[in-house]
Amino acid sequence: MIFIMLLDCTWPNLADNSMTKIFMKAFITISLVLFCFISNAQFQLNGELRPRLEYRDGYKSPVDSSSDPAMFVTQRTRLNALYTKDDLKVGISLQDIRVWGSQSQQNLSDGLFSVSEAWFEYNMTKKFSLKAGRQQLVYNDHRIFGNSDWNSQGRSHDLLLLKFSDSTWTIHTGLAFNQNKEQLTTTLYTVTNSYKAMQYLWLNKKINKVDASFLFVNNGIQSPVSNTSIRYNQVSGVHFEYNADKSWTMLKGYYQSGDDGVTKKQLNAFLAGIEFMYKINPEISLAAGYEFLSGQSQTDSTSAYREKLHSFTPLYGTGHKFSGYMDYFYAGSSHGGVGLQDVYLRIKYQKKKFFVYLEPHYFMAAAEVLDVEELSNNGKYQSMPSALGTEVDLSLGYVPSRTINFKLGYSQMFGNSTLELLKGGDTGKTNNWAYFMITVKPEFIK
Repeated sequence: MIFIMLLDCTWPNLADNSMTKIFMKAFITISLVLFCFISNAQFQLNGELRPRLEYRDGYKSPVDSSSDPAMFVTQRTRLNALYTKDDLKVGISLQDIRVWGSQSQQNLSDGLFSVSEAWFEYNMTKKFSLKAGRQQLVYNDHRIFGNSDWNSQGRSHDLLLLKFSDSTWTIHTGLAFNQNKEQLTTTLYTVTNSYKAMQYLWLNKKINKVDASFLFVNNGIQSPVSNTSIRYNQVSGVHFEYNADKSWTMLKGYYQSGDDGVTKKQLNAFLAGIEFMYKINPEISLAAGYEFLSGQSQTDSTSAYREKLHSFTPLYGTGHKFSGYMDYFYAGSSHGGVGLQDVYLRIKYQKKKFFVYLEPHYFMAAAEVLDVEELSNNGKYQSMPSALGTEVDLSLGYVPSRTINFKLGYSQMFGNSTLELLKGGDTGKTNNWAYFMITVKPEFIK
């Protein structure tokens, strides 16, 4: 009865998109039939509604004197189903991503509806399983593979995944090959910001308080000079975590090699990071960390150096989780390929249903930044100061129940002349960003 009412109340609000209405009705109806008549199976149906108000005035890059602040509301709406019976699991996640007001009140079709996940997993034995379809990949701290959950659309991959797991070891092997569409000839792939082929191996072992992982990724990009050729680059590295009673320590390191997808130059880049967290009491914790991502020097003009690329690319991680919430670095925002050093602190206070985070970052370039003015005036290759500036992130939250939570955040970037040279704008102006987000996760069937 509840879902009959839900159907009647929900479909008129789908902007009269007949195809979407039909598909969603069919999805809910099939879900109910499965729940009611398959007695030996387990079926879960839940949702997510996440509107977020954002104010941007210096988000991703410093503003200039002619810029006006931006403000808007985005909303992600998801419907997630999980079916489990015997050795089989099936997961489907449908989503609608929109900006409030982007469509008229009587819009016929919006094209904002998509499939976030659609996969099955078959347990071949007690230790081996096979998972295939559109799925999220999350490993370790999200640095190389993450679901990018802050972004409304998230991040999903179309691939085949072989999994092994016993009491201490977990091994994942993923295989992917992408195409724009079904074709009669050629394997040319033109979808932007995606790989043509990828293979990866993830090993994880837990020993007492130690969690150790190894990751190897063979990332294949469509060659710009041949329809059938693929240019591969590799990322390999380790991630260690040590959990004590009141503290947590993390160490990680990755090396990037192979061919650059555009220039075919050899890659010689790396990432290293360390973080330590200490819990003062049940309510307060302190953390400090440092992350280094190598970059390309703008002052070294020797051919031996220039024939290689030294800028590390974090591939398919959750960029918003790192290097400050204003997304100035490695989150769809360029800064000249000079790499990054990030020294940060994190202060967390949590009591019952409330929490507060304060996270200052001090940023520096990892490679030399060319002083363009000095080169123009005197013809000298001279470097700028490596310091880029300081960002301060403040987050507050209220979680009254597991089905709803409220988050409020404010961030401000205090940049300098080096940052201004790399990203433009005016660092002398107030560059800030704020948001208010409500997340509702109803459980329809569990």
